[in-house]
Amino acid sequence: MAEEAKSTRAETTGSDGISEKKQGHLLERTKSRQLSGMLPEGAVDPVYQAKAEVLNRAIQEIGFGKYQAFLFVLTGWGWLVGNVWLISTSIILTPVVNEFHAGGPFLILSQNIGLLVGAAVFALGADIWGRRVSFGATLLIAGIFSTAAAGSPTFTGLCVFAAIWSVGVGGILPVASAIFLEFLPGTHQYLLTVLSVGWAIGQLLAALVAWAILPNRSCPQTATTCAKKDNMGWRYFVIAMGGLQVMVILLGIRFFVLHLHESPKYLMGRGRDAEAVEVVHKVAAYNGKTSNLTLEDLTRFDKEDITGEGKGLDSSAKAAVQRNVEKFSANHIKSLFRTRKLAISTSLIIIIWALIGLAYPLYSSFVPYYLATRGADFGDGSVYITYRNQVILSVLGIPGALIGGWAVDLPYVGRRGALSISAILTGVFLFAATTARTSGALLGWNCGYNLTIHIMYGVLYAMTPELFSTKDRGTGNGIASTTNRIFGVMAPIIALYADLTTSVPIWVAGALFLLCGIIALLLPLEPRGKTSL
Repeated sequence: MAEEAKSTRAETTGSDGISEKKQGHLLERTKSRQLSGMLPEGAVDPVYQAKAEVLNRAIQEIGFGKYQAFLFVLTGWGWLVGNVWLISTSIILTPVVNEFHAGGPFLILSQNIGLLVGAAVFALGADIWGRRVSFGATLLIAGIFSTAAAGSPTFTGLCVFAAIWSVGVGGILPVASAIFLEFLPGTHQYLLTVLSVGWAIGQLLAALVAWAILPNRSCPQTATTCAKKDNMGWRYFVIAMGGLQVMVILLGIRFFVLHLHESPKYLMGRGRDAEAVEVVHKVAAYNGKTSNLTLEDLTRFDKEDITGEGKGLDSSAKAAVQRNVEKFSANHIKSLFRTRKLAISTSLIIIIWALIGLAYPLYSSFVPYYLATRGADFGDGSVYITYRNQVILSVLGIPGALIGGWAVDLPYVGRRGALSISAILTGVFLFAATTARTSGALLGWNCGYNLTIHIMYGVLYAMTPELFSTKDRGTGNGIASTTNRIFGVMAPIIALYADLTTSVPIWVAGALFLLCGIIALLLPLEPRGKTSL
């Protein structure tokens, strides 16, 4: 849905502008565009496509207002929660391993499996249950099961809870992004990228709470035994983070301060055209404006035989899911490789996503553990110092994300150069970290790593969609994201055999980042200064 909205933006904002609405009926202006070349013929229900373009035009005419601003805060909270629980697993890893004397990578493996399942389930579930229900479900699953994890009597029980709460986390990002994007006018879709600031703030929030709770309530890293009563810090931490999340929901930030409307496109796709029109009018009124969208603007397509088969829109749940799955049809996949240059570009960007999916969790998921164990070797591995350092590292994520957004437009560097430089520097900082002989040096090298990794991700997220044409962008992004998740599951498996007490996982991760930097230079397409098709 997100990519569909982006596609429509390019095709519905012409020289006539929004004022075109005053010159004639909304339907008449959309009719000429209803079967535009956004997707190959037959890839999407033409009635659905025509109605979606009408709704996109209506949202564009309402413009950006108070409702979208509140929605930015709401979905930004979703991004924040997503990273809170991604980083929380690594934060509690050290005290958990000390208490249960278990293999830490198994906890990360459970998390990554849950993330993969959640992304798949809720990406499709949003088309069955709706965006609003799915978003609420992802937040509740993450909040409730993470809080319940505090009572885990065994390491296996904790892994089960981590997998379940990660199902919710895995679904938060795609659903939150879809909700925000489907209410955004095309002129403001850049704000979807700005949502990533919530991601960096989430990491900082988790680190600050951990720093406040864990140091005085965790077993020392050098302790030979670690009883539950001496190691309650990680339990208090997950209760605090999960409780905060549930409390925000129950206090009504989602349901009362801001009434979250269901997506008009979802309602239309399920045959609820009247409700879709009603939502558009409610959003317009909330923004202090009016909309001229009428029910006839949508239902007229059901009466016309634009499919050539004498039938209207299939509004069943099966059809809703099928419209989502069809983004990955053979036609779209073939289009990603239709020329030699495009085939090389698509293959290399997918390889980059795969390698990063393996390298990033191989190191980042175990950062607190590395800091604690290496600090102990240096005679400075106190729990307080470990989590203080985690806060320092988290602070650097915010400027890193902003620098990444700035770096993509640097002259003579561009997307390829910025991606290559940041990835190579990330690998170099990891290699350098293995040479540290003091906790201060280790922290310094990790600061460099955390800054460049956020720059790299900022560039990569901006660059990837630009390498695919509008009609195939959903497929390309989906393949890259899925590959990234699959390789993320492999990272803790490697960590199990590589031995976290050695520098082997760090060397492997560093080598993979260096390889990504080299591959980035081989990309045949440079999107800087060019308009995406």
